[in-house]
Amino acid sequence: MSDRVIGIDLGGTAIKLGCFLEDGTCLKTISIATPQPANPEPVVEAIAKGVEQLNLDRSCQAIGLGMPGPTDKARRIARKSINLPGWDDVTVADWLEAQTGLPTVLENDANCAAIGEAWLGAGREFQDFILLTLGTGVGGGVFLNGQLFTGRDGAAGELGLITLNPDGYACRSGNQGSLEQYASIRAIQRLTGKEPAEMGRLAKAGNSEAISFWQDYGKTLGAGLASLVYVLTPEAIIVGGGISASSRFFLPSTLEEIEQRVVEPSRIGLQLLTAKLGNQAGMLGAAKLVWEQINK
Repeated sequence: MSDRVIGIDLGGTAIKLGCFLEDGTCLKTISIATPQPANPEPVVEAIAKGVEQLNLDRSCQAIGLGMPGPTDKARRIARKSINLPGWDDVTVADWLEAQTGLPTVLENDANCAAIGEAWLGAGREFQDFILLTLGTGVGGGVFLNGQLFTGRDGAAGELGLITLNPDGYACRSGNQGSLEQYASIRAIQRLTGKEPAEMGRLAKAGNSEAISFWQDYGKTLGAGLASLVYVLTPEAIIVGGGISASSRFFLPSTLEEIEQRVVEPSRIGLQLLTAKLGNQAGMLGAAKLVWEQINK
């Protein structure tokens, strides 16, 4: 097959598409608005139109799509998306293949970002790491022994949905007090009345309230991550997503909280890092997945 494939990152507000070579070189990217409400049919149609726009010369031969939620083990069906309406067991790969004529592979978007970071980003040096994406939701990806861990049915690694406070804010997952309810963009908006980017700018300008907020945010994140460290004993925790732009203001207190809560044998040499690939991580990982899946 051609060494050009399309990697796609489906988000709640934007759909990012890129054409990639097999060495990870990105030839072209486009971003289109996610239809609102983001129901399956209009979203898949928008993705198909984006693919057509990106692939006018028909040089790309397959699609990898990162979904905001778990997929089935065969990477054909979007099982659930708590932040998008109506995404329950949607046969997305079949739909996209029918509309584009291109073989399609699905995976959770945070897992795609983890694949990208493991390949060409902050995860390259590690066999065992956790990736946390801090954005509209809180996504997670887990690498164990150099391999993406998705569990027996493809749905493992939903790190943002672990319980942080049993009596906390209601989560769309049905949980209460999930990590997502304290670490997402919505959580920051609820706590401060401001966007994360604005809180970052204020902290950078030396605003003491913003700096204090980020330190508290880091402690809360550390408390959530402590449970994951005990279970997975990773070499590194990599933080990505839009909120990670302010990581220098919160990661020190995150590490401090983990060191306080986790006994040393479970966190020997643990590193906290910021993701390196930015907005391209999900697209890149989705593209990488295509070669791994289709070239088997």
